[in-house]
Amino acid sequence: MSIQEEILEIAKAGREASREAAKLSIPVKAKILTDVAAKLKESRARLHEENRKDLDDAKAKGLSAAMLDRLTLSDKVIDQTADGLKEIAEFPDPVGEIVRMWPRPNGMRVGKMRIPLGVIGIIYESRPNVTADAAALCLKAGNAVILRGGSEAINSNKAITALFKEALWENKVSQDVVNLVPMTDREAILHMLKLEDQIDLIIPRGGEDLIRFVAENSKIPVIKHYKGVCHLYADEAADLDMAENLAVNSKVQRPGVCNALETLLVHQSIADVFLPRVAQKLEAEGVELRGCERSRSVVPSMRPATEEDWYAEYLDLILAVKVVSGIDEAIDHIDRYGSLHTETIVTRNYDAAQKFLREVNSSSVIVNAATRMSDGYVYGLGAEIGISTTKLHSFGPMGVEDLTTTKFIVLGEGQIRQ
Repeated sequence: MSIQEEILEIAKAGREASREAAKLSIPVKAKILTDVAAKLKESRARLHEENRKDLDDAKAKGLSAAMLDRLTLSDKVIDQTADGLKEIAEFPDPVGEIVRMWPRPNGMRVGKMRIPLGVIGIIYESRPNVTADAAALCLKAGNAVILRGGSEAINSNKAITALFKEALWENKVSQDVVNLVPMTDREAILHMLKLEDQIDLIIPRGGEDLIRFVAENSKIPVIKHYKGVCHLYADEAADLDMAENLAVNSKVQRPGVCNALETLLVHQSIADVFLPRVAQKLEAEGVELRGCERSRSVVPSMRPATEEDWYAEYLDLILAVKVVSGIDEAIDHIDRYGSLHTETIVTRNYDAAQKFLREVNSSSVIVNAATRMSDGYVYGLGAEIGISTTKLHSFGPMGVEDLTTTKFIVLGEGQIRQ
């Protein structure tokens, strides 16, 4: 069987299974998810063994430290993933929810009901925990899912998918509700993206090159997440201790993820005091600073920032720094160079905070917290399918509700059109 034929068979099986997934009861979905959560913890040794194969291959290929971090299935990641699945299992079920109902003058009642999207294709890189998160969220929302992970995580992804299939089989549900594309050739993606009759939505997660490749080649609607150029603006009314802690945490805690800080904006009135202290902390953590001329006059150790630095998603221990005249210039900078991902303001000024919340156009806008807080798990979604930086059909971290759509329902008593 050719790659094209195999992908078509997987997609057809997913389409058939999606009809079953849409009708699953709340208790059955919850049971499957809690069973998988238990299996993840019980199969820790097996998962580590498969993940070690991927890590060894990745190291031999010279993948960066940030990529290796994303690839690692540590005990913490396994436990957090399992806990996320249990949380998703306990969420209110969105399928069948009446979102709104209103009466019409002729006595009809018109409403909207949440329904599954159908078959969702997830194309992603590196992080094997995405396999569990994506499968769980799609199942909870009544969808079938086709997973296509990167070659660097193939062994880990197969092991996690196998746990889902075990749980589906044990609960007498079609194992095709969760399928993994077993081949790593990019050709498989191209064939997958042409199957608009079988797959309803494509969600890519990974580097900008992957997202653009998917968007340019897909006949299926795509929810895009190009990159995370996240900003923190230290306002003139900032608590400097807080601003320092938030800047360091946002950049250093996990520099290789999309909600890590990439540009620090500092109000000119606090630059002389704030920049030396935050630079000292960041440089002590190994961060390379690239600053504007004004920043470098305060901290000469900074390298000169270029125009490209303001657009950069480093995913590394590098940070661009710019002194701005005030909140308006900060917002203008974010509007010009940002990626609609996550922006933070640090301020004790209520009006400044409200202005930032209203005028910054990103999918997560935060007051006095780290950019790293932009995350489905942190937001209480249990897990996320991804962080959409496009406004259709969802914007920001995508949880269970974002994997449904709505249909109109009408309750009548014999009304006819005159």
